[in-house]
Formats: sequence, C-alpha cells, structure tokens
Amino acid sequence: MTANIMKSLMKPSAYPVPTDTVELVQTHVSWIFLTDTHAFKLKKPVNFGFLDFSTVELRRFYCFEELRLNRRLCPDIYEAVVELRESPGGASFCGSGAIIDYAVMMKRLPADRMLDRVVERGEATLADMENVADAISSFHAGALRSAYISSFGTIEQILLNWRENFEQLVQFNKTTLPVADLEVIKSWVITFVELNSDLFTRRVEDGFIRECDGDLHLENISLADGRPYIFDCIEFNERFRFCDTAADIAFLLMDLDFHKRSDLAAVVISSYFAASGDFEMTKLIDFYKVYRAVVRGKVESFRLNDEGITDEAKVLAKRRAILYFRLARGYIERLRLPLTLFITCGTTGCGKSTLAGELAFELGIKACNSDFIRKKIAGIPPETAVHEDYGEGLYADTVSEKTYRELERMAGDELAEGNSVIVDAGFRNASERGRFAALAAKHHSLFIILLLSCDESEQQKRLVMRSAGGHSVSDGRIDLLAQQKSDFERPSKDEGWIIAVDSNLSPERLTGMIYKELNR
Repeated sequence: MTANIMKSLMKPSAYPVPTDTVELVQTHVSWIFLTDTHAFKLKKPVNFGFLDFSTVELRRFYCFEELRLNRRLCPDIYEAVVELRESPGGASFCGSGAIIDYAVMMKRLPADRMLDRVVERGEATLADMENVADAISSFHAGALRSAYISSFGTIEQILLNWRENFEQLVQFNKTTLPVADLEVIKSWVITFVELNSDLFTRRVEDGFIRECDGDLHLENISLADGRPYIFDCIEFNERFRFCDTAADIAFLLMDLDFHKRSDLAAVVISSYFAASGDFEMTKLIDFYKVYRAVVRGKVESFRLNDEGITDEAKVLAKRRAILYFRLARGYIERLRLPLTLFITCGTTGCGKSTLAGELAFELGIKACNSDFIRKKIAGIPPETAVHEDYGEGLYADTVSEKTYRELERMAGDELAEGNSVIVDAGFRNASERGRFAALAAKHHSLFIILLLSCDESEQQKRLVMRSAGGHSVSDGRIDLLAQQKSDFERPSKDEGWIIAVDSNLSPERLTGMIYKELNR
C-alpha cells in the first residue's frame, strides 16, 4: 500500500461511519484501521505459500470468505465487505471512484475486553472460561462435516502441514528457532504420528474432522457484554480450518499456557469435555499444543521480515517467537519427564531464579522461590528491599530454617499430587539439600540438583543492576557475595543427580542443555 493511501486512510472523512479518530494496527498479513465504532480490515498483498493475498481479486475473494466464516460465531459483528475507492481527497471507503481494494467492515470490540488483556490483568474468572469453552463446544457440535473435510484429518495431510512448517522455519534457525530444537521437534512429531496412526484414523472415522475456526487464541476472543465473541478465524486456507476439533481447542489451551495460566486451561478443557463428551481427544491434546506453539512461533517470526513494522515491534516479535518455540519444546519434554524434584544450587546472582522461571514455564511446573517465601513469612511485600548483614535479621539461621521447611512442605504437596516441581533457593550446604533428597525419595521421584555458576564479573554486574533496579524479590547484594562463596558447600556426587549449568548462556540454551542431560 502506498504512503499516500495510508495517509488518506488516517483521515476520519475516508470512512462511511462517523468518527473523530482513526488508529492503525498491523499484523503480518493485515492493516486494520480502527474508527470510534468500527474496524476496517485490509489484507496485505503478500504470498507466504500457505496464504496468497497477492492480487486484488484474491483479496476480494478472501474478504467475502472472512465475512461468511466469521458470521458463524459473530453474526452481529461482521457487517459487510466494502470497496476502497479513489476519490478527490485520496483513497476512501466512500464515493464512486475506481476500486483500489477491498476491506472487511466489522463492529469494533472493546480493546480492554480482549481475552489476552483480561487474562494478563488477572481478571478472567472461572465462569468466563466455562462460557468460552461452552461456546466452542457448541460451535464444534454444529460445524460442517463431509467426506472432503474428513480427508484433511489423514496422517498424510497432518504430516504435510508439519513439513510445511519445518521448511518455512529453516530461515529462522539463527534468530528464533535453533537447528537443534527444530530437529528435536521434527523427530518427536514423526515418532508420535507413527505410534498413534490408529488414533488419527479413528478420529477421521468418528467424524471429529470438521470445518473449525483454526485460530482460537486469546487475542481473537472478546468478553464484551458479558459473553464471549470469537472472531478472526482462518479464511485464507481451508487446510488450516478443516481440522480435528482437538487441534482447534488446543490453540486456546496452548495460549493460556503461554500466558502462564494453565489453571484456566484446565477449566476450559474440563468444561469442554463435559459439554462435548469427547474424552478421547486427551490423547492428542499435547500433540496439537506442540503444533499450535510452533505455528504461533512461526507467525511471530514472519514479522521479522515485515518492513512495515518498527524495530521495536520486531524485537517484541522475536522475543515472543522464541517463547512459543520454547513452549513447544517444553511440551515434548513434559511427556518424557518422570516425576522430578529439581532444586537450584548456587550463590546470589548466579541465575537461579531465571533458570527456575524458564523451566517452570516450559515444563508447566511450579517454581517455589525462597526469597518470596522468606518475605511472606515475615509479612513483608515481596519486592520490598531488605538490607541485612550476612546471616542477620531476615536472613538469620532461624528464619532460613522456617523458609526451607515451608519450601519442603510446598514441594511435598506438588509431588503428592503427581506434579514435578522446582525449588528456587541457594541450597548452599549439604544438610539443606539432604532433606530435599529425602523428600524426593519419599515420593519416588527423581532428585536433580541444578548447580549454577557464571563468570564472576557477570555475576557482579547482575547484582549491581538488580540493586539499581529496585524491583526484585531477591535481596542479594554484591557485598554479600564473598561471604556466600566462602560458606558455600559444593554438592558431591553422592547427594543426587547433579547437572552443572553455566548461566552465562541464554535461558533457552540453558534449558536445552538440561533436557539433553535428562534424555541421555
């Protein structure tokens, strides 16, 4: 789109509805112009192979497809396909000049009620998630089925989609998805499909391949007016829309995991099962979560090649892409991981909490943080800085004992529920580690000591930055480091399985190294 057309469309007079403002939002495939009451969505002239909007005729066709398909779930939101025309004042959706392009006109949903924002603010209720699940279940129950649609659920078709992903992701090996991780995902997918061929065939025979939504993630769901609005389905490729209902809802479940709200994902799937009765899909949910995380990572990676977005937006897209790919890898490792109690071990500033947070995110397990628990016991807000001398006050032996016993209780509760867990603490002496080794033995779980270290100058740099930032739950300071190192008892091999971790590496390389050790 030329600069003149873009400039024209930022004028309120270019629209057939009254408005005082116009905002522009971009995705990798669309320009969305927001007026006070409506959204006008233009498709970018791009061709990614799986999506082709390269001509005006194709964009017109897919605008009408978008209107038709999205009216299944949002009949009162999608209003019309409108022509973008030449006019004396520039490009406009008004007048009778020559047609330049086409757009979908839809009512504007309130931005602050989009489900991703509601979830991020911690305002999503159990009832909200049950309503979303019920809406999806009802939609799936009435979704179109046919022999042709069912053909998209065959193993050959499923592997075609995966091969396309793998081929398109090669270009991002040096930016968002390392070759080693891509190969792990590829190998796991092929093995899973081979071992579960009968299950995929049965899903086709039982009629679970339907004309679904194809893009059920949090940004495409609104909770306006006390009900869920599910919009912006896949219109550009029937291959992505004709899929197993398990693949459809897995997108939402994955995105809730991505937002660190697996508790809400559990509500969604429980409600969906109750409404649909399709309990067999549990055998496929993880497979399709991996698929959805990979697709989402790919979409974010494509933004790195978009010349129309800012460098800041590209930095954010790269970060999100890496996280989606890390989540995909984490899903695979979850299936391999036996019941495990991880503990971190090291001095302040060596990267314990960063690693614990990354593992917790990827593996979907709870991370119990000693600094948080220590302050909770003392009735102190977690990010309140406490400057105590070494071993004094909040860090006296008696307080540390209470802290570790509470961590032990929390870890025990997780293990008793059959959940792996990571305890994020210093564990600087053998007696502290020994109690947790005994806890692991009691619950017949693996006990793994993650022994962290890093370059001393880097460790000191982190502590200085942490103190300057003033928003960390940790009170570790550079003046405490020498004493900590002096008192540190390095774990011996007879204490448990020790995985030495160099935290100078990036978080994704750290976890990748740990997974490699675990799978030996």
